[in-house]
Amino acid sequence: LPDAAAGLSVDGWAAAGRAIMTTDTFPKGAQATCEIEGVTVRIAGIAKGSGMIAPDMATMLAFIVTDADIHPNVLRAMLGLHVRTTFNSVTVDGDTSTNDTCLIFATGQSGAPRIGRVGDRRLKAFSDALDRVMLDLAHQLVRDGEGARKFVKIEVTGAASPASARRLARSIAESPLVKTAIAGEDANWGRVVMAVGKTEEPVDRDRLAIRFGPHQAAIDGAPAPDYDEARMSAFMKRPEIDISVDVGSGRAAATVWTCDLTKGYVEINGDYRS
Repeated sequence: LPDAAAGLSVDGWAAAGRAIMTTDTFPKGAQATCEIEGVTVRIAGIAKGSGMIAPDMATMLAFIVTDADIHPNVLRAMLGLHVRTTFNSVTVDGDTSTNDTCLIFATGQSGAPRIGRVGDRRLKAFSDALDRVMLDLAHQLVRDGEGARKFVKIEVTGAASPASARRLARSIAESPLVKTAIAGEDANWGRVVMAVGKTEEPVDRDRLAIRFGPHQAAIDGAPAPDYDEARMSAFMKRPEIDISVDVGSGRAAATVWTCDLTKGYVEINGDYRS
């Protein structure tokens, strides 16, 4: 890690990533650049994780480095801001772990001016670039989910609060019945309703709407009048699926990324011994 961090070499980071893999099938790396007062600064990161991945960390290790000159307190604030919507918004199987780490450090080698407070306007471009790196790494964790074949985006809108939206999205993303339906390429929106209902979060049944990609499955709590089974089945064969659910109870929203649940997951974890 020290050599890779000093040079911000993608190849170096990839080699470091391979060194910490367990059931991962590929090393995970990401990078981005931005400018601080006309000086180009770089951000690079690696991550490890494939199973026991759930919101609020998991069996995950992530190391991010930048050549910007930023005070540790500012880095800590930036990391906390973006962890919530990146690493803490992905799930493979709903299981977590005591073994999780996400670290960021700055070398100051870019020559960019030092940033010493969170409110500094010069942080905007850096914050955006950091978010891109962290989200890229988080998505790679899901794409490499144990036995995964499909990358799935779950978006909940119309929730009573941000916390409620997150709980609803996580319930859908972690439901074995929803995930196996996706593996079977079945747009089983009844299972989505089940995952919403079991949370006991505020939901207006008569305003509930569900979409699979651009295709409406349910509206106002009932099957969509123009539901087309052939179009829906064709959409479910895609490697990337997005499911949108509006629960009609407010204005809050949340997004969680997950994967399908296949026989491969059972085989990997049935055979795996630590």
